[in-house]
Amino acid sequence: MVRLKRLSAPKFWKMPKKDKKWIVTPRPGPHKKFESIPLLIIIRDQLKLADNVKEVNRIIKTKEVLVDGKPRMDRKYPVGLFDVINIPKIDKQYRVVPSRAGLKLIEIPKKEANLKLSRIKNKTMTKGGILQLNLHDGKNILIDKKEEKKVYNTGDSLLLELPSQKIVEHIKMEKETTAILTAGQNMGNIAKIKEIIMTRSREPNKVLCIKDEREFEAIIDYVFVVGKTKPVIKIE
Repeated sequence: MVRLKRLSAPKFWKMPKKDKKWIVTPRPGPHKKFESIPLLIIIRDQLKLADNVKEVNRIIKTKEVLVDGKPRMDRKYPVGLFDVINIPKIDKQYRVVPSRAGLKLIEIPKKEANLKLSRIKNKTMTKGGILQLNLHDGKNILIDKKEEKKVYNTGDSLLLELPSQKIVEHIKMEKETTAILTAGQNMGNIAKIKEIIMTRSREPNKVLCIKDEREFEAIIDYVFVVGKTKPVIKIE
C-alpha cells in the first residue's frame, strides 16, 4: 500500500503539518490523487463533523454522506472538481470548486444539491452506434438517439441532475460564454471567453480570456465553461 507523508499533501487539504507523519491517501477513482480531497479529510478536518477516524467511519458507514447523490462508505474516496457533497442529517450541501489556492469547499443552496457541472473530456461511439460522452470525473453518458441531432463537442459543459445524470442544460464552449479556470496561474478566476485559438501544432490549443478588462491566454483543458452570461450554479 502506498503511504502519503503529511508534508507531501496538497496545501488545499488544509492539514496541520506538525501532526502525525502519515496521512490518508486518496483511493484511485474518478479524480487524480492530488486533484482531489479524501472524504476523511473533508469530514474530519474541513467540516469538523468528527474528531477522529473512528467517528468518520461511523458517519460514512451509516450512509450519512452523499457524494453526487450517492452514499460513499470509503473514507479514502477522492472528492474532486465540482463534486457535490450532501449531508441530509444536518441539512447542509457543499460543492468542490477551484480557487487560487487549489480546490475548496463552498456551501450551496439546497435547491442545487442535485445539480452538477461536468466537462466533456472526449466522446466515443459504442459498438451499437450510440454516442458516449466521457466526462471529466470519469463518468459516461449515453446519448439517446432522439438527441443525436444535438452537437456535443469536447470542452462543452453539461449541467446534470444527480444522481440520474440527466442532462438539464448543454453549455457550449464558444465566444462570449463564461468560464472558470481550473489550473494554471489564473486558477479560480471567472472570465469571459474572447477567442478559442486552435494551434494545429504540438502546442496545446488555447483560449483567450478576459476578466476586468485584462486579457490572458489559458490552455484549453484548463478552461471550464460554467454558463452563457453567468454561472448556472453557485461556484464561488
